[in-house]
Amino acid sequence: MTLRDFLAKQLIDVIQWNETEDGILAWRYPMQDMEIQNGGQLTVRESQVAVFVDEGKIADVFGPGLHTLNTRNLPLLTDLMNWDKGFESPFKSDVYFFSTRLQMAQKWGTATPITIREKEFGAVRLRGYGIYSYRVKDPRTFFAQVSGTRDTYYVADLESQLRETIVARMTDVFATSDVPFLDMTANQAALAQKIATAATPSFTALGLELNQFTVENISLPDELTKVMDQRIGVQMAGNLGSYTQFETAQALGTAAANPGGAAGAGVGVGAGVAMGQAMGQAMAGSMSAGAAASAAEKFCSSCGKPIGGAAKFCPECGKPQ
Repeated sequence: MTLRDFLAKQLIDVIQWNETEDGILAWRYPMQDMEIQNGGQLTVRESQVAVFVDEGKIADVFGPGLHTLNTRNLPLLTDLMNWDKGFESPFKSDVYFFSTRLQMAQKWGTATPITIREKEFGAVRLRGYGIYSYRVKDPRTFFAQVSGTRDTYYVADLESQLRETIVARMTDVFATSDVPFLDMTANQAALAQKIATAATPSFTALGLELNQFTVENISLPDELTKVMDQRIGVQMAGNLGSYTQFETAQALGTAAANPGGAAGAGVGVGAGVAMGQAMGQAMAGSMSAGAAASAAEKFCSSCGKPIGGAAKFCPECGKPQ
């Protein structure tokens, strides 16, 4: 290298990264036409990790702190470059910064319902959603498996992959669980813990740490929810007769609130038929009771006085009956 070539190059004496926006997981320091000066300073802030990459291979990893770049703290890079112990010349490597702070309030949810076999309802389709948080735990693995040599890698670039991973592990948990749906929804914290435990290995394989995981809601389709509501109503009523009376009263209330319109008329007719049947049964019961009472009492054929149904003589006139 001539003196002119050496002077033409721009030497870097301070390397650092100030995050300009949220949602960045990895950022490559701009190194075009620049070399790192021997004895230069590398500043790595809390919630950051810096990685030196030489010819596609990770050479050194630096945690938070102020680092002077020389042979004492670049042993791996020095070996790769085959430098002498003096290490007097500038050098060029790609420097990547990784954000290790928590990426919070990430949303997950089922884009379409998932079908599972449920203990009480049989095959059902469930929906669920919630939030989770994670961080970059192993920058070597994350660089090799996820971000690669891109200038900037964002949280949004990873969102779909993580969401699908969570939903897949959620399906596995439901498939291997014999807990009824009603018990699942009553203890969502325990359910979230099971899903998080199942999803953790998938996050680790990407160099990530799943930090928090929350299930906000697990729901059934509308049609199955209506069936479940009806079952709860029957159980609350105690028996079918009481439930029918309850339904009739509800229908009368609906008809009264909507005196006009076909729907109100239909409800009113149905309620009227039900009430008519109930009244008919009541009247029939009354007539039967009257007939029984008449059979238990008769009158004298001579004097007309009432006598007992089993009496053989009138107690007033003494005539045989």
